[in-house]
Amino acid sequence: MQRKAYVTGTAALLAALLAGCTSGSAGDSPTDDANPGAVGTATVEAQPGRYRSLPEPCGAVGHDTLDTLLPGIRQIADQEQRDKAYQGEAALTYDTDRKVGCRWKNDSGEATDRLSVDFERVVSYDNTVSDDDQAQKLYQDKRTAAGIPGPAAGAPATESSASPAADHSSASAAPPSPSSSASSSSATSTPTNSASDGDSSSGAAPADLQPRALSGLGDEAYLDDQLGDSGSTVEQRTVTVVFRTSNVIVTIAYEEQPMTVGAVPDSKEMQDRARDLASRLADALNG
Repeated sequence: MQRKAYVTGTAALLAALLAGCTSGSAGDSPTDDANPGAVGTATVEAQPGRYRSLPEPCGAVGHDTLDTLLPGIRQIADQEQRDKAYQGEAALTYDTDRKVGCRWKNDSGEATDRLSVDFERVVSYDNTVSDDDQAQKLYQDKRTAAGIPGPAAGAPATESSASPAADHSSASAAPPSPSSSASSSSATSTPTNSASDGDSSSGAAPADLQPRALSGLGDEAYLDDQLGDSGSTVEQRTVTVVFRTSNVIVTIAYEEQPMTVGAVPDSKEMQDRARDLASRLADALNG
């Protein structure tokens, strides 16, 4: 009888131990299952942009290019004044890693020409939004504010048939604020059914020179062309090219104001030069 009791007690002890092991295994399961769930909901940080710094803006435009954009600059008699004109004036900025710019100006006997070039490096402070995506949004806001239509889905951006570097015989310049000209003469005074309808003497731009999206320049680009009333008896034309490459947005503003009453700056000539400069800057950024 004592032997039987011993066996029974041993069996009970084994059963209790087995029950404890089973209970422990079941309790561990939720913890094991929780890890995969935690990994699945982990947030992946958006990628930083390609560019971590910006070029020195006043050194970004060479003397040969300035000779074309600012006619007469090479003929400035005083060496010190000529050097100062080529050097340009850096735009005021408090963070040269985020935004820089430079301004040039030259007065000739025929016109006053201005050029400005601005670089902006966009940084997203949202871990779920990449620098490139943030830069794209900012670029699209600029294009919308300028009233530039985007290319239709699946269609190439509208382009002028002329090459941007087709003609370098003369020049023009640019203002601090790109596409804010109050007048829209060049956009409204010309019929859009034929490029030959443009009349340079009246300031009207042909259809293929109207403000438009550009292809083949950075990741996306647009051109604005405005003929505005300067408040005097002469008119000034402002051509603005804005393009984005990765997380950097470049704005070129090129302006010419003739000295002669009734003279109108040539739209195609100015656009060609602004686009040529934009192509050079884009190549330099990608180099």
